Amino acid sequence: MQFKLITDFTPGGDQPAAIHDLVKGLNENEKYQTLLGVTGSGKTFTIANVIEQTQRPTIILSHNKTLAAQLYSEFKQFFPDNLVEYFVSYYDYYQPEAYLPVTNTYIEKDLSINKEIEKLRLAATSALLSGRRDVIVVASISCIYGIGNPQEFHKSVIPIHVGMKLSRQSFLYKLVESLYSRTNAELERGMFRVKGDTVDIFLAYADYALRVVFFGNEIESIKMLDPVLGKTSTSFDQTTVFPANLFVTSKETLHDAIWQIQQDMVVQTTNFNKEGKSLEAKRLEERVNYDIEMMKELGYCSGIENYSRYFDRRQAGERPFCLLDYFPNDFLMVIDESHVAVPQVGAMFGGDRSRKVNLIEHGFRLISAMDNRPLTFDEFESIQNQVIFVSATPADFELRKTEGVVIEQVVRPTGLLDPPIEVRPSLNQVDDLMNEIQKTIDANERVLVTTLTKRMAEELHKYLERMNVKCRYIHSEVNTLERINILAQLREGEIDVLIGVNLLREGLDLPEVSLVAILDADKEGFLRNRRSLTQTAGRAARNIHGRVILYADKITGSMAQTIDETERRRQKQMEFNTLNGIEPTQIVKHKSSILRQASDILEMKPRMYSEGDFSRPSIAADPVMANWGEKEIQKAMSASRRKMEKAAENLEFMEAAQYRDEMKALEERLTELNSNPL
Repeated sequence: MQFKLITDFTPGGDQPAAIHDLVKGLNENEKYQTLLGVTGSGKTFTIANVIEQTQRPTIILSHNKTLAAQLYSEFKQFFPDNLVEYFVSYYDYYQPEAYLPVTNTYIEKDLSINKEIEKLRLAATSALLSGRRDVIVVASISCIYGIGNPQEFHKSVIPIHVGMKLSRQSFLYKLVESLYSRTNAELERGMFRVKGDTVDIFLAYADYALRVVFFGNEIESIKMLDPVLGKTSTSFDQTTVFPANLFVTSKETLHDAIWQIQQDMVVQTTNFNKEGKSLEAKRLEERVNYDIEMMKELGYCSGIENYSRYFDRRQAGERPFCLLDYFPNDFLMVIDESHVAVPQVGAMFGGDRSRKVNLIEHGFRLISAMDNRPLTFDEFESIQNQVIFVSATPADFELRKTEGVVIEQVVRPTGLLDPPIEVRPSLNQVDDLMNEIQKTIDANERVLVTTLTKRMAEELHKYLERMNVKCRYIHSEVNTLERINILAQLREGEIDVLIGVNLLREGLDLPEVSLVAILDADKEGFLRNRRSLTQTAGRAARNIHGRVILYADKITGSMAQTIDETERRRQKQMEFNTLNGIEPTQIVKHKSSILRQASDILEMKPRMYSEGDFSRPSIAADPVMANWGEKEIQKAMSASRRKMEKAAENLEFMEAAQYRDEMKALEERLTELNSNPL
């Protein structure tokens, strides 16, 4: 299929010129381009148009999960008929393995994997290997971390079609090789169940299962199966079953890897003994031998990623495979908020290496553990094809790559101007701020306030609450999901003021905010440099009454640059509006629609496919239930209870409430059945 952009919008403002220049640059094989797009100028829409016109598989790189979820929601809306996937870290909690020599403390790896995000990661890799080119993957920086060899992954793909000559036993063997587990109980993702000539497979990367029916040594039918209701719907002539895990290894590769691990263990323990480190040698020998026994028995062990080099058949020091290796050679990379994302990529390798060195030197891991790592920045650059940097404040790196040439998207389709910036003295800044907050609330608009420290944010929050102002604060100690909910509350008017430190900068879509106040703006530093001030001021650019107040006793170089650049943009925007007869109009968006969708994505609320519908149907509402007996209803009640408890454990309370209501309806039906047995 081809990319097809579905939207009611048409490019406006600077968008047509930006789209033309970006597409031209890609067609002329320019490796790097920079889109300098101001807040509210529709950078996402511009990139969507570029993707449609160039028809290339694309990765959108975002520097955090919140913005990745927001981008994923937007691109899903733009390309509903194409494959838009989501690839972020699948850990809800992750404590890496470490050793602290100073206190002789070994910290064992501890983690909690989000099964829904794991499913979406598998869906992304499966989509890339499906042969389709209409694939967009929205990813966080986790895409530079090592994953399975795409060639080994592809070897374990199982294509099937109706009429295919294949014995049921051979098919089951292939499923096991692709890391699906057999069960006789309730189907769960990544499992298969066998009843006679029927094989049900709950695909690891989807919310539905497949029912494959055999007739002798031939596939008779393939149907979509709802794993909750047990109903079949769509029939397939052919389909593909992708592996249940990114780390798939053949038996031959496993055997060769174990042999090489043993050889390297002997070499490393010998060196330890020569150096008089008998404790380290003994520790390494015991740990590696235990891991080998586990691999022989189960095919895996705890910490198996530390042996990934052997399974990938890589040489020592050779870079690991990552998500980028799953893309075709002509893929397009878009780095959103590049001034933040690019430095993040560069920082990952060093932090990982320093932790591994301690583990290796003290006999906890083989030297091969060093090769289970994120990419270095040079490696990251070496596998890029063409890159578009997107930022309202491009950093020096992006400007060097494009030799100072940027494609500007300064004029907004709505005609909105950059907010005017006013500088006020910091003396009595809180009292003055309180007066401005009240004016903004009276106009039914919202306020963002940024402070220098988390403590200041919390203290200002307490003060405003005492003044009966509905407010909240966000900083690094507030978890990602809670941040999104707080932003949604701001948009919906549940709170009027949001206070933050460094989280009120990039990517926030808050049209209701008309006032941004920056306290202590003259304290030059990372939080008050030109880029930070410009990004923070941009949060008021989506409102027709937007304005910015900088509280300061002097005008620093960063403040002057921000004010001058903002004024330059305002002049260009006003000239364009006058020339084209445009009257600025307020951006109107459904309250928190994207934020709520992003929240759902981060919560990873499971969805079950029913025929022609992608929402989870209620068992209790099923008309077939009218014919159920006591046994069937009790079984359904037990299943609903398990799902309710699991949803509650994952803090998915809306989902848990649905299952609770299901149970109540089933209980009522059971009571009715018992009171009227006939």
